[in-house]
Amino acid sequence: MKIAKFAVAILFTAGMIGQAAADPGGMYQRSNGDKVKVSVSGGRLYCKIVSGSQPGFEMCHGMANAGGSVWKGANMKHPSMPGMMTFNGTVTFSGGGLTIKGCAVGESMCDSESWTRI
Repeated sequence: MKIAKFAVAILFTAGMIGQAAADPGGMYQRSNGDKVKVSVSGGRLYCKIVSGSQPGFEMCHGMANAGGSVWKGANMKHPSMPGMMTFNGTVTFSGGGLTIKGCAVGESMCDSESWTRI
């Protein structure tokens, strides 16, 4: 009986650690120095520049979790592109940062960048 309780406690603790590590929310820095707030609201991922090139610019809007540390959506924007352009995007979290990738014309024209958690 004690062994079963101990095993349950370990599994519960491991699950809690995994959940904390998987939380993508926080502040990140782009290679150009922009600081971006990443948050999850209503089960959707959002990324907004809070300081730097274009404060208030929302780069990813309402991306859905595609399993684990990967989020996907069709409402990604880039600050250097015209505002009406949106891209199919993927955000992948790992270690101390993330990789954000946007594609146009299916997957034929893509660009990506890595951000560091700050």
